[in-house]
Amino acid sequence: MAEATVTLMAGGDIGPVFEPTEQFADLITPVLREADLRLGQCERTYSDRGWPPQFAYGPGGQHTRLPQRMASVWNAAGIDIVSLASNHAMDWGPEPVLDTIEMFRGMGKHVIGAGRDAEEAREPAIVKCKGVNIALLAYCSVLRDGQAAGPGKAGVAAMRAHTHYAPQEFQPGTPPKIITVPYEEDVEAMQADIRKAKQQADVVIMTIHWGLRHVPKTICTYQPPVAHAAIDAGADLILGHHAHSIKAIEVYKGKVCFYSIGNFMTTGSPKTSAGTFDWNLIWFQIDEECLPPNGMYQFPTHCRKTMVPKIVMSRKGIEKVSFLPAFINHKAQPYAVTRDDPKFDEILKWTEWVSDQHPHKFRVEGNEIAVETAL
Repeated sequence: MAEATVTLMAGGDIGPVFEPTEQFADLITPVLREADLRLGQCERTYSDRGWPPQFAYGPGGQHTRLPQRMASVWNAAGIDIVSLASNHAMDWGPEPVLDTIEMFRGMGKHVIGAGRDAEEAREPAIVKCKGVNIALLAYCSVLRDGQAAGPGKAGVAAMRAHTHYAPQEFQPGTPPKIITVPYEEDVEAMQADIRKAKQQADVVIMTIHWGLRHVPKTICTYQPPVAHAAIDAGADLILGHHAHSIKAIEVYKGKVCFYSIGNFMTTGSPKTSAGTFDWNLIWFQIDEECLPPNGMYQFPTHCRKTMVPKIVMSRKGIEKVSFLPAFINHKAQPYAVTRDDPKFDEILKWTEWVSDQHPHKFRVEGNEIAVETAL
């Protein structure tokens, strides 16, 4: 008798700030229903508690806490597993993230990556489907001081990195060389979590919020060492996000790391200008059609390309890894593109380009792109 298989589909950032939020799932839900399980990355908290963020630097979080009625997009899309390991989870303090965990659990969903203390935040979700045990863990690398969960302290499961700067160029205004190195204690804790989860499951999947937002292609120097350490400890697949756009796919020791799977069902905070920038250095253009009054997608043009990873698993482990190319329309609705759509090749070429510094090989199979693991 053939081994039973389970299909998981995953999406990147979810958290639209316009109502009704169900509308953002309209075009992608028929595809997601083809899977047995669905995983999503939560970019909001849903609560009326907490206090306004007062950060000394960096983007504020005025739109990161929403009323619980605006979580309806999660049920509309049928998401089963929610990662709360986000740079926005603690924007309004611990109460909203704890309310959000309780809300999602009340919906019957598994929650990973955050909790009332470090033990809960680092606890895997063990999901049993068709006799296959799947462990899912979530971490975040883009945290402000004090947002990591600790002993007796609510927060997010951390996988942090140190940042160092070195002069690089004689040209005034040129940025320095940026070197990022993972926290050794966070790597060791992550590996211990993975080894423990491996004892309980046939497959271990790690999802992680990391990297540089908006900037095409660039992978921070801390990311490959973290990915490789996770796989060395027993992770079978890594799903990254936060960058808002597709980044490299790497095959390491026969395991696949998606460094960023792009956006999913999110809008970004309302903007009135087509020009947006990060730091005082890099400017991006938002497509005019995506801006109000007709549009609701407040991200740079290249962030409209996205994907839906599709993972087929059995009790023997991961059987196949592929992704469905997808595009986000001006109303912030993702939809899968078929092989005969010119956007299919556009997204494939983009993914090849962002992956060209990393071992990988893609193969087109109908409307999906398989990632070959035997290189």
